[in-house]
Amino acid sequence: MRPRVHRRLFALGLVLTSLLSALPARGARPAPPQKPLSAAAQALLDRAFADLDPARPLVDLHVHAIGLGQDGDGTYVNPAKLSGKHPFKRLETGLYLKATGMKGLARFDQDYLEILAARAAAFPRPPQVHLLAMDRAYRTDGTADPIRTEFHVPNAYVLAAAARHPDLFVPVASIHPARPDAIQELEACAAKGVRLLKWLPNAQAIDPADPRWGAFYRRMKELGVVLLTHAGEEKAVAVKGAQALGNPLRLRRPLDLGVTVIVAHCASLGRNVDLDHPGTTATNFDLFLRLMAEPAYRGRLYGDLSAITQVNRLPRPLQTLLARPEFDGRLLNGSDYPLPGVDLVIWTRRLAQLGLITAGERRALNEIWKRNPLLFDFVLKRTLKDPKTGRHWPASIFQRGPVDLQPQ
Repeated sequence: MRPRVHRRLFALGLVLTSLLSALPARGARPAPPQKPLSAAAQALLDRAFADLDPARPLVDLHVHAIGLGQDGDGTYVNPAKLSGKHPFKRLETGLYLKATGMKGLARFDQDYLEILAARAAAFPRPPQVHLLAMDRAYRTDGTADPIRTEFHVPNAYVLAAAARHPDLFVPVASIHPARPDAIQELEACAAKGVRLLKWLPNAQAIDPADPRWGAFYRRMKELGVVLLTHAGEEKAVAVKGAQALGNPLRLRRPLDLGVTVIVAHCASLGRNVDLDHPGTTATNFDLFLRLMAEPAYRGRLYGDLSAITQVNRLPRPLQTLLARPEFDGRLLNGSDYPLPGVDLVIWTRRLAQLGLITAGERRALNEIWKRNPLLFDFVLKRTLKDPKTGRHWPASIFQRGPVDLQPQ
């Protein structure tokens, strides 16, 4: 199928699935499943946990916090995503609602975190869920830009959520470096134990290569705060013509100043200008691999596996990372929750066609997905194998967190 036709059908599928996923405006929790897993699904689940180090926690580095500001907590979603005046955005929101297990918006802020906590607690060994804040977009003069801000999750929100569920949630801050108080907020979050900072440059209007952020980067290094930043094309959040800010090569600036950087999704989507060869372009994934190959960045540049199994990113990034054991020590686990619950982008059939899972494993994984999409994401990644060698990702990837990346 021609790529252009495929993209159009994919977009049409999104609209149709969203229409079918339109949800009522009342709040309700889904009833917990009553039936035990089948023997095949239980065996797959047991295998996924069998070789984990009992002395180390399971880690999910990439879980989104979302709120509508219903409890006066400062969370925000652009009203266009909820308004009937913008039907596509409203339908897209319905799709995400279904993925979270919600039945509507009335109690969203409370129920979202409760369902997330319940899904994490249902693991045989509950993970450390790193809950991501999301700062506003800012203009170059340091003022907030409400037009570019699609959603906002304050640092205080994830800190409070982690305080309520200290056995499950780990707070991850988000601080735009153009904020007048950026360094002060960084220091305040670090004083509360935060060791990970999240950026989505394409949506937040952050150029990681901007020389103005030098002092911010140096303070990050001094405080031992790791940067988890999106790289590559951004699809889930409107970026208003700023895809170039997701160019992995723009991360050389913080790396050269000593900041430890985790590249979300391993930059596995889209193309960008090749800044090393003006006038040419390259896939963002190839640009990420180029950075990974630079000796100066070993020990400070990593990738996370969030979204890497989504159908729109297959097959090369996933196959490449799975086939190359030299990357194992530089990868971390992330689910990109709630996206694993969006069945439109999780195609286990395609994974089976690629030989990454068997037909029997696909059936068992689909069963786990219906029960718990967060658990499914972990079990899927532990099940994937290189079809040529039969190699699986080692357990160490799934038990590596930001504290393990601190310079010695």
